[in-house]
Amino acid sequence: MDKQTCMITGANSGIGFATSLGLARQGLEIVMVCRSRERGEAAQKEIILRTGNSFVHLMMADLSSQKSIRDFAAEFKSKFNSLHILINNAGISPFKRELSVDGIEMAFATNHLGPFLLTNLLLDVLKSSAPARIINIASIAHRGAKIKINFDDLQGEVNYDGSIAYGQSKLANILFTYELARRLEGTGVTVNALCPGGVATNIWRQLNPPLQWLMKIVLKSPEEAARLPIYLATSKDLDGVSGKYFEFKRHLRVSTYIPFLRFDVRKAETMSSAQSYDEAVAKRLWETSAKFN
Repeated sequence: MDKQTCMITGANSGIGFATSLGLARQGLEIVMVCRSRERGEAAQKEIILRTGNSFVHLMMADLSSQKSIRDFAAEFKSKFNSLHILINNAGISPFKRELSVDGIEMAFATNHLGPFLLTNLLLDVLKSSAPARIINIASIAHRGAKIKINFDDLQGEVNYDGSIAYGQSKLANILFTYELARRLEGTGVTVNALCPGGVATNIWRQLNPPLQWLMKIVLKSPEEAARLPIYLATSKDLDGVSGKYFEFKRHLRVSTYIPFLRFDVRKAETMSSAQSYDEAVAKRLWETSAKFN
């Protein structure tokens, strides 16, 4: 591929790190967006060392803070004049209700409002760099029977359940993807969403140690999971493809070691939940999200 600029949020660990590593190996210019400078610098050095690609940059942003996102976007535009791939990967799965620095429920703030604001702030650069791609990391958790966009209790102030808050934020990712695809039609910028499946990442760090160990043993590695976002970011098969959802069907780590169990990412496109296609909900969510900004 010709050298392209790719931004990845949450890039210092897990799927974000593995995706950054894989794309750096393909010669792309990488912008790693991290919250921790110490962990970000360590990840950046490792990627450069393992790939020989010196075009790996580190920039700091907290995706739960709107001021941090705005400051980051302004700094990025002062340093770069193009952006071909944006991968909104950073996310959290809180077990208890917490508020962001802006007073917003943390899962909604980080997993949805963060990517919503960042993407909109960078749309002008993406459009001027077209063809360009936006990839939103969602989750199968959006399919839960109790999962919906609860506009009457969007931040869980009345009833809070961590798994429901997470699922709602992931459903919001997909609704945002489809609505943005409609708004970007004809611009040369595509946007798709994906679920990487069950992955042994730091998202499980709030579990007790035995369960964390079990997740590392059972779930697929970040390296295997990264195959899907890397495919969405680089495959010529997806030129012009927008407003779609992709799911890594095989969740277990065993597929890493047994070749005939490896999942073909070219067959990952599938349907998301029925409610994710509700255009009225998507438009209302967009309007509601814009008011937070």
